Parts: sequence; C-alpha cells; structure tokens
Amino acid sequence: MNTILQNTGKISSYFIEMGISDFEEACEFVKNLPYKRNFNKENIFCILEEEGGTCSTKHALLKRVADENKILGVILMLGIFKMNSQNTPKIAKILQKYDLREMPEAHNYLKFKNEIHDFTTRNCKPDDFIHDLVQEIEIQPDQITHFKVEYHKKFLGNYLYKNPHLKYSPEEFWQIREECIVALQQ
Repeated sequence: MNTILQNTGKISSYFIEMGISDFEEACEFVKNLPYKRNFNKENIFCILEEEGGTCSTKHALLKRVADENKILGVILMLGIFKMNSQNTPKIAKILQKYDLREMPEAHNYLKFKNEIHDFTTRNCKPDDFIHDLVQEIEIQPDQITHFKVEYHKKFLGNYLYKNPHLKYSPEEFWQIREECIVALQQ
C-alpha cells in the first residue's frame, strides 16, 4: 500500500510540506495523533489543524490522500460493531450504569486488498473490533458526517426494536452512546 506522495492535491501537499513523503508515513502520522472529537468534520484539514481526530476524520483524510495519489483499492468503510467492556474497557462503567452488555457503535476504517487497517489510535488494531463486527458498508469521505450519524441512529433504532427488554427510547440510547464516546476520550 506504500506509495510516494505526489504534490497532486491539498492534503498530499500539506503532508509533503511537513516532511511526510509516502502514504505509509501519512498513515503512521495520523495514527499517532490523539483521539478526540473535531469541531468541524466538514473541514478536510480538521485533524491536522486540531492535532487529533476520530475514526471518521482520520480515515476520511487518509482515503482522500489515497485518492489524490491514485492508490487503487483503498476503501473507506463504515462498520457497526458491538462495543463492550472486553473490546472497549473504557466504557465498562457506563455499560454497567445502564445495565447494558454492549453498545452498537459505528466505526470507520480502511480496507485494502480485503484487509482491514485501523489508524484510529496508536494502539488500535482490527482485532479490537473485528470479532464483534455485525455490519459494514463502503462510504465516501464526505459521508462521515450526516450520513454516518443517520445510518448509526437507524441501526440503534432497529437494535432497540429487536431487544425489547431494553427500555430506552432511541434518544436515550443515543445519549448513553454519547457518554461512551466521552469515556473513550479520557
């Protein structure tokens, strides 16, 4: 997957100016940035300007770099996995507080030659979620905002419908999920 970056687009040019010369280095740089929510996901440079990002903004940026450099076969994925206390220990107290064993979470990552690559955090690896992955689709970088949120909310609504013992409204369930995301940033 490694390709020398060409000065063919805004993001690639930015990386080259920073001394990052190939796609693999760009991926490592992004992976080592802190995990945090961005103020404006619509801004393609948000993770570079804010020095951090989420799975969405980090992988959308890398997909754009791949596209700028005509790296074929790099696919931006949106997967839903069952986040639980084993694969995501930071949310264990929240799950316990609401008597939940899991929280379905939308996660972005890249696929290349049918292999998953996750650059969300320094220590992340596909094994962190792959065994709990229940659904995935290919998306485009501009779909990490409204499309992803609506897709995720629809999934959560269906999840609640299929699990009637959970007495939460979709709005309440989304708020519990938000508490989980805050815990991940700690």
